[in-house]
Formats: sequence, C-alpha cells, structure tokens
Amino acid sequence: MARYTGPRGRRDRRAGVMLSSMRKNPLEKKPYPPGEHGRGRQRQTEYGIRLLEKQKARWYYGVSEKQFRKAYDRATRMQGVTGENLLRLMELRMDNVVYRMGFATSRPQARQLVVHGHFLLNGKKHNVPSAVLKPNDVITVKEKSRQLEPIVNAVEQVVAVPAWLEADHDNFTGRLLHSPARDEIDAPVEEQLIIEFYSR
Repeated sequence: MARYTGPRGRRDRRAGVMLSSMRKNPLEKKPYPPGEHGRGRQRQTEYGIRLLEKQKARWYYGVSEKQFRKAYDRATRMQGVTGENLLRLMELRMDNVVYRMGFATSRPQARQLVVHGHFLLNGKKHNVPSAVLKPNDVITVKEKSRQLEPIVNAVEQVVAVPAWLEADHDNFTGRLLHSPARDEIDAPVEEQLIIEFYSR
C-alpha cells in the first residue's frame, strides 16, 4: 500500500520533528528515533540526510512517492526556484487548502472529505484531493455536508488562517487569494536538500 497507515508517532520520531496533527508530541517522551538502535550512535551519510528530508516533506503532506516525484518534475519546469515551487505545489493541493482553511483538523481527514464529495470548487462538485488550485478559486462546503461532525468540530477549533487564504466559516466558504511565498509556508523541511536528492 502506497499510503502510510502505521503509527504516526513512530514516523515523527524518525523524522525528528512533529509532522502529524497529533495532540500529544511523541518527541517529548522519546526524543530519539524508534527501533532497537534508536538511542545508539547514528552515523548519517550525505545521502541519508537528503533522503530523510525528502521523506519528511512527503509525510508532512501525506503524498506517495509517485505523486511527490511528479510534483518535483513539474516544479523543475516552472519559472523561479525549484524548491520553493515544489513546496508551493504541495500547499496548493485541494486537500491541503481545505485543511489550511480550517474545514478539517488534519490533512488525512481533509483528503477523505474531498474524496467523498463534500466540497464544491468554483460551484461544481470536486473530489480530486491532488488537484492544484489557482488564485481566486473558491471552495465551498456542500449544503448537505455543513452539519457533518468532522467539519463542525474543525471549524470550532480554527485558530488562524494563512494570509494567502480567505475563509468565511459562517458561510462555509473560502477563497485562494494568491500563491504562497516561501515565508508563508511553515513546512518543517529544507527544500534545497530535496532538490539535491532528486538531482544527484
């Protein structure tokens, strides 16, 4: 199975940073990698460092290797810095935008809600979580889905929405204002290491 379904805390410990939206931080109790040799001496190679950075980005956005590689190939063909383009493409995915707007409490939940057809994109039903949105695209929660417990709970827990998005939680709608700049993306990864991994 391409999608990771194992323990999220174990994966976060391997990455060394909090990647999932768990309530408890597993790194507070066990701040070392999982496994028999987790607390032993870790000798990291240049390849291993870059591989882990790529895996961190994949795990953070919840995409498969094939999807991530396709995004990288697309980013290399775009104007600008390839690493920033890659993160921007990840941020502009439908499931990530739904999560960032506050209509889901996690990216996996956002992906499931999108696949099940609970959102409209520019007034039309849309169920492809990997679709890359464009500025001024409007996302709306379907009328029949506005009472769903996951969506209601997510809206109640919203703290803030990124500056590149606009969300009206009273009317269950949101809009993409512009593509995010690098300083507006809080992904805990060093994108340059990812580019070095793929261009080796």
